Amino acid sequence: MSDNVYVRLREHLDQMPIGYPSTESGIEIEILQRLFKEEEARTALLLMPFPEEPEPIAARSDEDAATVIQRLADMAQNGLIFRIRRHGKTLYNLAPFMIGIYEYSVEKMDAEMAALFKTYFDTAYMTELGISNVPGFKVIPIEQHITEGQGLLPFHTLENKIRAARKISVADCICRKEHRLTGNGCDYPLNNCLNFGVAAEYYIENGIGREIDADEAIRILKDADEAGLVHAGANSKHLSNICNCCPCCCASMKGITQKGLDKRRYMNALYEAIVSHDDCTECEECIDVCPVRAISMKETITVDREKCLGCGLCAGNCPGEAIGMILRQDREDPFDRLTDMGLAVLEAKKQLR
Repeated sequence: MSDNVYVRLREHLDQMPIGYPSTESGIEIEILQRLFKEEEARTALLLMPFPEEPEPIAARSDEDAATVIQRLADMAQNGLIFRIRRHGKTLYNLAPFMIGIYEYSVEKMDAEMAALFKTYFDTAYMTELGISNVPGFKVIPIEQHITEGQGLLPFHTLENKIRAARKISVADCICRKEHRLTGNGCDYPLNNCLNFGVAAEYYIENGIGREIDADEAIRILKDADEAGLVHAGANSKHLSNICNCCPCCCASMKGITQKGLDKRRYMNALYEAIVSHDDCTECEECIDVCPVRAISMKETITVDREKCLGCGLCAGNCPGEAIGMILRQDREDPFDRLTDMGLAVLEAKKQLR
C-alpha cells in the first residue's frame, strides 16, 4: 500500500462503480491535491460507499472523534463527500468522482481546475465512463413529444415525477461551465441541471444550487427542450436528477458525438423516432436538430435507430408533426435502484479483467 495519502484516495475512489483510474501523467493525483487537504484525504479513506452515522466513521480513525466528526461536516459542506439528513440523523458516505465530486465542484471551479478536469477526461475518464457497457443515464423525452397511446410507465412521466419530488434544486451544468472556462464553450443555456430529493437537499444546503418549485423545474425542462438539449437522468426508475445535455460538452454525449462510440455505453435509449412519410414535407429540420446525427435524407427522411437516442428533439421541431416517439420494443428498462445499476457496472467491469 502506498504511503502517499492521495494515491491511496485515488485507489479508494477507483473501487466505486464508475472509478477513478490512474494515468501516466498523474493528473488525477493533481486534481485530488487541488480539492482535498491531506487530513481531508485521510478522512475520506474512512468512508464507505453507503451512508453511515459519523460515530462509526470516527471510530476507524486514530484521531480524536470530535475532530473527525467536525471534519466530516466541513468536507460535506465543501462538496468532497456526500451527506444525507434523515429523521434527525446525519449520514455520510464516499462520493464517487462522477456523479459526485466533479459535479459538486461547479461553484468553486476556476480556469485552472477546469483545465485539469478536461485533460483527465480526455486522457482517461471518457473510457472509464463507457467501459462497462452499462449505460449510466436514461434518455427521457418530454411527454408532449411521445406518441399518444404509448402506455407510459411511471418512470417515463417526467412532469408527474417532478411534481411528486420532495425537494428540487437547479444548478449550473458543470460540463458546459468547464468548457467555457477552457475556451471551448457553446451557446446552450447553463443554469438547468436539476436535482431531486436528497441530492437537491445537498445542493441547496451547500449553496451549489438554488431551491425551486415544480412549476419552475418544468419550465426549465421545456426551455432546455426548445434550446435543443437532451434530457437524461440516472439510469434507474427513481428520479434523482435531470441533466440537460448538449452534444459538444456533455461528458457522456462526447463519447458518442466526438468519438463515434456506441450510445449504449453512455445512454439508455427507451424511445425511438418514427417518421410518417405521408406527413413529411422533407424540410430537413429534423436533420439539423438531431444531436447524434441519427437522421439523414436518402430517398426519404430516414432514422438510424442504432444511433437514435429517443430524445424527442426531432419530434418537437418537426413543423408538420410527422415524427412521433414510440417505446422501443427491444428497450432495456432502467434499474429498480441506483444500487442495482452500480452492482451491474461492477460486475461488468469484473468480467473485463
